Amino acid sequence: MSAIGVEPRLHHHQNTPKFHPQSRKSKPHHRFDCSHRTFINGGGYFCNFKSPLVAIRAAAASTDAALAEVSEAEASEKEEEEVLYTETFALKRTRRVDGKVSVRIGRGKGEDEWQLTVGCDLPGTWILHWGVTYADDISSDWDQPPPKMRPDGTVPVKDYAVETPFKLTTLSEGQEALEVQIDFSCSCSVAAISFVLKDEETGSWVQHRGRDFKVPLTDYVHEDTNIVGAKKGFSLWPGAFGQLSAMLLQAEGSTPEENAGDSKVLKRISKRSEGFYEECSVFKETFVENTLSVHVKGSSVKKRFFVKLETDLPGDVVVHWGVCRDNEKRWEIPDGPHPLQTQIFKKKALQTLLQPKENGQGSWGLFSLDKEFVGFLFVLKLSGNSWLNCSGGDFYIPLSGGSPITNRYESSLIARSEKTDGKQVVAYTHGILNEIKSLVGGISPEKSRKGKLKEVNENILREIEKLAAEAYSIFRNRSTAFLEESISDTEPSKPPVKVSSGTGSGYEILCQGFNWESHKSGKWYMELNEKAAELAALGFSVVWLPPPTESVSPEGYMPKDLYNLNSRYGNMEELKILVKKFHEVGIKVLGDAVLNHRCAHYQNQNGIWNIFGGQLNWDDRAVVADDPHFQGRGNKSSGDNFHAAPNIDHSQEFVRKDLKEWLCWLRKEIGYDGWRLDFVRGFWGGYVKDYLDASEPYFAVGEYWDSLSYAYGEMDHNQDAHRQRIIDWINATNGTAGAFDVTTKGILHSALEGCEYWRLSDSKGKPPGVVGWWPSRAVTFIENHDTGSTQGHWRFPGGKEMQGYAYILTHPGTPTVFYDHIFSHYRGEISALISLRRRNKISCRSSIQINKAERDVYAATIDEKVAMKIGSGYYEPPSKQGKWTQVLEGRDYKVWELS
Repeated sequence: MSAIGVEPRLHHHQNTPKFHPQSRKSKPHHRFDCSHRTFINGGGYFCNFKSPLVAIRAAAASTDAALAEVSEAEASEKEEEEVLYTETFALKRTRRVDGKVSVRIGRGKGEDEWQLTVGCDLPGTWILHWGVTYADDISSDWDQPPPKMRPDGTVPVKDYAVETPFKLTTLSEGQEALEVQIDFSCSCSVAAISFVLKDEETGSWVQHRGRDFKVPLTDYVHEDTNIVGAKKGFSLWPGAFGQLSAMLLQAEGSTPEENAGDSKVLKRISKRSEGFYEECSVFKETFVENTLSVHVKGSSVKKRFFVKLETDLPGDVVVHWGVCRDNEKRWEIPDGPHPLQTQIFKKKALQTLLQPKENGQGSWGLFSLDKEFVGFLFVLKLSGNSWLNCSGGDFYIPLSGGSPITNRYESSLIARSEKTDGKQVVAYTHGILNEIKSLVGGISPEKSRKGKLKEVNENILREIEKLAAEAYSIFRNRSTAFLEESISDTEPSKPPVKVSSGTGSGYEILCQGFNWESHKSGKWYMELNEKAAELAALGFSVVWLPPPTESVSPEGYMPKDLYNLNSRYGNMEELKILVKKFHEVGIKVLGDAVLNHRCAHYQNQNGIWNIFGGQLNWDDRAVVADDPHFQGRGNKSSGDNFHAAPNIDHSQEFVRKDLKEWLCWLRKEIGYDGWRLDFVRGFWGGYVKDYLDASEPYFAVGEYWDSLSYAYGEMDHNQDAHRQRIIDWINATNGTAGAFDVTTKGILHSALEGCEYWRLSDSKGKPPGVVGWWPSRAVTFIENHDTGSTQGHWRFPGGKEMQGYAYILTHPGTPTVFYDHIFSHYRGEISALISLRRRNKISCRSSIQINKAERDVYAATIDEKVAMKIGSGYYEPPSKQGKWTQVLEGRDYKVWELS
């Protein structure tokens, strides 16, 4: 798609939200929530810190006298100490500022006039990002309000929303407040107002429990529609706003019961109503900077190191610490003496309460260590169960001099909370978990098969996958579905039925052959032609090309005349030359097919652009009826509407016939081997099956982009509902197409950003994305032209791209590599991973065993011959499996092969 609406999070590198689910190129993903992240991601292997500070003090009381003597002896040796290391770390943490968003409805200036006032008492420069829903609109989408409703200073945002800055006003009590006042009439056709708040200072967004604030103004009931507040995707304000219809939205002089009997009554705000007021608690987080100074001295007399920590952090600060003997940085508890107020934590680490400074500005601590150790490891626990670590890992201080680990000078506050059985519980994995052994779906058709038997079994596999999809549709119940892929060694008595599996051979490695800027030269086909041999040498077997048709937008995602293949990327002849070149070097080619929508050539009698020209000269019967922008005369949409262009009605037989002929023409005339299907959330997967059965692609993948699940601002560990929706779409195609594994991308984001690698294993010890349930249909990726490139709508965590590729290029599923990453400084590492995958014949159906999924490390074994780990934590494949050879190592990842 051309753009992804990125929903806001607290992270400063994410911005432009999408609160309009079907706005331009709507691809919903993460939801921001107005809540506080309450837990930690500290250092070491163990952080489930529950002991109160009182217990720390009590545990240390009996040893105070002895330790005091040691401290005096240490102090007397100052003249014999040598300064070995000193460093000051910048500590960046977040501070929560609580406030309220208020909504007030009261009388306006005129008899029929009302005023909606939105207030915010949080500090900042706030903007109201808002839109309306009209009473005659059966969709749940935002629209721009009528001009008379827009306060001064309001500016439009694309075609579905407006933004109004908050203004400082003086209340009747003399207090000042930030408010936006919106005037509307009782007789207006606006049914509801939806809004979110944006802080211009930080770029952060405020929603209500991960959704838009929505205020109903009318209670519109019609025989063909639901009540506005009950529409799909329309979340009501909790509490009193739930009864707003009963309080304000009655027809004058009637009761709710009377009005309910008339299905076509539009009930409006009563003139006699005294108004309404409601508040909602919200908060924002601001960055606060502190420092931590570390000084290491060595004593030749005592043969010990002395580590002194000083910080200006406010309140009680506990150091969770240990030592290590080598560069593996495995935590140990040193022998005493230990500092005052220290206790042992789970026999794995020590926890020491720092002492307050005399001036009251911070705290300090002194640690005495034997010279047999080479490093001092720690994280800091602050009040409120929050922890400070070092760029997602532990602070590491070399005891014999030198520098701390590269890129660890800035610390970050990392917190999380999980919800289990409706209760808030603190959860954290600690120590070394037992290895998880579990069978996963998939046996490679290449294993132990030769000659005709191999070919037969491949066909059987494809047929079974098709039948499995049909069975899945019939037998799926309320519990989460999981498809185990299997094959049979029995040779069939009849020739196998030819089916389109959408998976090719299972060994594909996909290259996205363009980015968001590729159209600008006008010669992209010829430029890419020169790189075909290079891409083949790197090991790619499939390349995905940009949309080929004439388009209103230069990127190609607003197609107009489908048979006109002269685009901003080049002309039709150049495209054919490029496809032929790729075939010559052994690479198959996917065309980017935009089937959900099409831009019209002409206006109808009402001035609406819904009449098409060119070879496919459809009229408005080809447009769905429930998109209010384009007045189609077709049936209702079978999916989500895309409002920038007319949505095509695939239920029309003439539409399906024309599209099937067009796809077959592209296959024959251009030589495409398969399809990347754009915005498939917009139409039923059964139509996709029809198109693929007709065009018989070698490989097909759909872009089904959906929102992940969040609670209180934190990504849920369980994303089964999200991947289930993608599985449902694949199933609707009868398994004839795969889908991009958006679930895996989203989970990788959270795992790598927050050092929460435990997220990479689901409750059954399997990969948590689509690749864990239906690996042969999962097309994995970490970036594409929408999420990365110059758009950057959902950019992968910076500097951690190679961890992402180490994951998807070693795991089952079909991996996709983004063009910008291929031709970057990552090229060598990506090439090595592709070579490893090909050398070990890892396929989309390979088996996987997750060996570790902890705070700072994830490790897995694939097909019992490749082992990998990502994260800063320790892992080595067990020698009992055989001799492992490390073949690749990069920033926080390693890969081994079984010799």
